Amino acid sequence: MITLAVKLLIAHVIGDFVFQPDKWIEDKKQRKQRSPYLYLHIGIHTLSLLVLLKFEWNYWPLILTIIVSHFIIDLLKLKVEGKLNARLLFGLDQAAHLAVIGLLVFIYAPFQIDVEILYSFDSLILILALIGITHVSAIFMKIAMSKWNMDEDDSNDSLEHAGKYIGILERLFVFVFIVLGQWQAIGLLIAAKSVFRFGDLSRAKDRKLTEYILIGTFLSFGLAIAIGLGYLYALKS
Repeated sequence: MITLAVKLLIAHVIGDFVFQPDKWIEDKKQRKQRSPYLYLHIGIHTLSLLVLLKFEWNYWPLILTIIVSHFIIDLLKLKVEGKLNARLLFGLDQAAHLAVIGLLVFIYAPFQIDVEILYSFDSLILILALIGITHVSAIFMKIAMSKWNMDEDDSNDSLEHAGKYIGILERLFVFVFIVLGQWQAIGLLIAAKSVFRFGDLSRAKDRKLTEYILIGTFLSFGLAIAIGLGYLYALKS
């Protein structure tokens, strides 16, 4: 089952990401079903499936189903292009392709999904830790830092919510490093962040900004370390 799923996923990745230049994508958006690149795209998927499944005849229904469904899904995506949020459309498109692959794998190699594992203590404590690392910590950081209003926060040059997402990502990295026992990697992460913020920190006139960045950094890393250690302690106990 796993081998078949991996083969189908490799074929999907090759067709949708590796061998699909931007030129093809733009032409498909403009000409839709009249674009020759749409059919070339489907051809690459077909060839990838045939090669990975070694041209075995018992897989022909599977290959045909994937190709036809992929064509229909891609065509529907092109039809609604511009009417839906691009990120949402991309997510729905990939989810539909993966759903077809999952269904076909289940038909050819039936498997069971143990839903109860989600309710085990290990899973629940991991979910709690991840929520704490992302949403709870972000809100806590916002409240804790709200007593200082820096001009940088209101700058139009900054990406929307960039600071929030950077903080979430860095805390996730710290959490993973702690779980893996790679404490030295946390030091490298702090050093890397310092390099990227060197331009801000080196401005002598912005002492307040320097202090603001340092407080935010230490607070963010401190929360991640506390949650990571708490997660490990919970697992052991």
